[in-house]
Amino acid sequence: MSQNWCALIGGDLRAKAEWLYGPDCPHGILKALLTDGTAAMILYRFMQASQRTGLAPLAMIFNKLNSIVGGCVIGRGAEFGPRLVFVHSNGIVINSKVRGGMDVKIEHQVTIGAERGLSPVLGDDVFLGAGAKVLGAVHVGSRVRVGANAVVVKDVPDDTTAVGVPARYILRK
Repeated sequence: MSQNWCALIGGDLRAKAEWLYGPDCPHGILKALLTDGTAAMILYRFMQASQRTGLAPLAMIFNKLNSIVGGCVIGRGAEFGPRLVFVHSNGIVINSKVRGGMDVKIEHQVTIGAERGLSPVLGDDVFLGAGAKVLGAVHVGSRVRVGANAVVVKDVPDDTTAVGVPARYILRK
């Protein structure tokens, strides 16, 4: 694994420590390393690295391990930027064509899925609450919060909170 992938994993761990425990410190990183969802984050990064370097069989192994160990299903082609956080990984399902920016935080039971072969694109600094569903060819802007159990089926503008079924949007001030 190249230094780039090690840096991604380190950034993910620091982001999780900040999200859960406040300012970045060695104690918080150690606690984050031992919390639910972290193994899934690391296995996802290993899968992504293997896929990008043409080691598809190894990527498939990491994919299956993530299902067993992390309790989530993430398509081998899914791409997320730095500082990805799975707060809890149980029940997360992400389509292989999903694209996400940096600082994406995902709670448990979240689905980011395709509809008719078209998948969502997430901006930077996005939070997806427990049980949220983001479906189809939607663009979720930057600095967006999607509430627990919300169902997003239309584009979400920047600086917005999405709540409800189907989701309605509240501009954040």
